[in-house]
Amino acid sequence: MKKLIKKAAIGMVAFFVVAASGPVFAAVGDQGVDWSKYNGDYGNFGYDHDKFAFSQIGGTYGGLFVDQATYSTQVASAIAQGKRAHTYIWYQVGGSQEVAKAALDRYLPKIQTPKNSIVALDYESGASGDKQANTDAILYGMRRVKAAGYTPMYYSYKPYTLANVNYKQIIKEFPNSLWIAAYPNYEVTPVPNYSFFPSMDGISVFQFTSTYVAGGLDGNVDLTGITDKGYEGGNATKPDTDTPATDDGKDANEVTPNEIQVGMTVTIKFSATNYSTGQAIPKWVKENSYKVLQKSGNKVLLDNIMSWVAASDVQALDTGGSNSTGNTQTHIVQSGDTLIGIASNWGTNWQELARQNSLSNPNMIYTGQVIRFTGGQSGNTARTYTVRSGDNLSSIASRLGTSVQSLVSMNGISNPNLIYAGQTLNY
Repeated sequence: MKKLIKKAAIGMVAFFVVAASGPVFAAVGDQGVDWSKYNGDYGNFGYDHDKFAFSQIGGTYGGLFVDQATYSTQVASAIAQGKRAHTYIWYQVGGSQEVAKAALDRYLPKIQTPKNSIVALDYESGASGDKQANTDAILYGMRRVKAAGYTPMYYSYKPYTLANVNYKQIIKEFPNSLWIAAYPNYEVTPVPNYSFFPSMDGISVFQFTSTYVAGGLDGNVDLTGITDKGYEGGNATKPDTDTPATDDGKDANEVTPNEIQVGMTVTIKFSATNYSTGQAIPKWVKENSYKVLQKSGNKVLLDNIMSWVAASDVQALDTGGSNSTGNTQTHIVQSGDTLIGIASNWGTNWQELARQNSLSNPNMIYTGQVIRFTGGQSGNTARTYTVRSGDNLSSIASRLGTSVQSLVSMNGISNPNLIYAGQTLNY
């Protein structure tokens, strides 16, 4: 989510009014995070006390849909770590209920978090000049979310909301449904600074920083217990629809240290103190996820950091492939290797490897680096589509169940508006 710096200090009066109103929930005061594709396949928590995560499923940019391929694995990762998982949709619909309808038609059937969990509409750009039309488009979306069996929320920041939305209409129909961001600076902020609380009625979640940890991560606090929605007694409520991501997360949460196997994705527990060598584990290492490359006795070797850790000090995020769309392979870069050569051996292309491994410069790989590749159901992503007359990347992406961004990346397209009939696209 994009944020703006708040420069005016605001008193804490509204916080106490919001937090004190209504019944007391166990989750009041719990902190958590929100994720998009920039947080990787499995997301990352900032601290051991984090209790929830919002994952972006995708969204609309004025009618252009961009799905988040990381959504299902992030949901499973949160559940696997015993956290409460929720969903948000990038909701750049302006004042158009037609665009809003298309977005909800696309994403509501794909929600993977439990029944009654939060589905927030992220409305922070693209507003029209008609304040009432904007408000009506938001209310339309929140009604659709509620009708689908989820808890609707509205996300934005105060100045943008006051300028573009009649927010009191929202909280009249959906009390305490606001998730508002405001923070004074970009210094690491592990706890809320209520001097910058965005004084408004109806706030249930306060996003108090985008630098929860060094390097960046959104930090949030639950003011009313709303993040308990969908989690009775801490357990995910059984949904009416099929939610394999939640099921996979539950399975991974039950993996014991003895059951940790090569190929699983794990995170290092915040309670862990030392590597198997006795060296201290830095905090930043515990914020990320890793593939298990080897297992020896009660120790596991983790990729990227290439370090041995006690199996009892890691938490499984998957069960060795159940969360992915295919088989994950790893390659440790040797002297003379190139990304093109590695890709060729796996029957894929270097653009896809660059995407999956978050390589900003594909020409810069180094000896000892671990390259991962998740293929399709058959272990091979050699799928192609031939462009037809009248096609555009948006319609092709929708038809293939992928995103425009993925097609551009995989096919090295410099101008997304220039494709031609007969052109072959990898996806």
